Amino acid sequence: MRRIARAPWELLKRAFGWLVLFELRNKVLLAPSALRLRRFETAEVRRLAATPEPLPGALVATVIATHRRPDALRAAVRSALAQTVRDQVVVVVDDGAGLPELPEDPRLLAVSLARNTGVAGVVRNVGIRLTRSRYVAFLDDDNLWETDHLERALAVLEAPDGPDGVYTALRRVLPDGTERDVLSVPFDRRRAARESFLDTNAFVARRTGALRFSRLRRTPEVLPREDWELVHRYSRGHRVEHVPHATVRYLVNPGSFYTTWSG
Repeated sequence: MRRIARAPWELLKRAFGWLVLFELRNKVLLAPSALRLRRFETAEVRRLAATPEPLPGALVATVIATHRRPDALRAAVRSALAQTVRDQVVVVVDDGAGLPELPEDPRLLAVSLARNTGVAGVVRNVGIRLTRSRYVAFLDDDNLWETDHLERALAVLEAPDGPDGVYTALRRVLPDGTERDVLSVPFDRRRAARESFLDTNAFVARRTGALRFSRLRRTPEVLPREDWELVHRYSRGHRVEHVPHATVRYLVNPGSFYTTWSG
């Protein structure tokens, strides 16, 4: 009887992919929290945008979400500002903990939410909505970019008949600095429904209405993560390609505020 009861679930997973099914479950169970957080997000954008200065604009807006990692944040900001692509604005969005001292640079905007949300999607959405740019890139406060990250992504995006979004390879490193592996998987939407290989630290995309993160309150145990949800949803109506060159130093961080790692 147990084998018969499980059969429909196994058939659904094979047909649609387990990540897709888990995300449908998340939307049903977590929808109330998303509605409240959407209202908070909009209120914060209005509050933070209510300044005499115009919202920052550039070819690329880089959004860095942060929470209580001052030293790692400064390193992430430096790696973003050191890009060979100079036409960018870097917006740091703190999830309600307070901002540390950051480098002086006219391309840098740093803001802090009125309270902690614990929802990476909301933090990143505020950064997207506070900026104006053709493209948007994302970097977390415990990761680093190689100096040519944006250059390599834009070379593909700006090419004739280029895609709408690209993601580069990830060089995953352990807390002691040793390399764990390089994650480089060509884009396949059907494969992405079954495997979690999409991460927004490597993602650079054309700004459209679809470039918004899920606002569901995802505890570390809730799968899939908002990174996967964004790229998978964006690729429904936009062409996404992979750049097989490692431009991101991605920390497999057991102390992550938003993600729990094992193994």
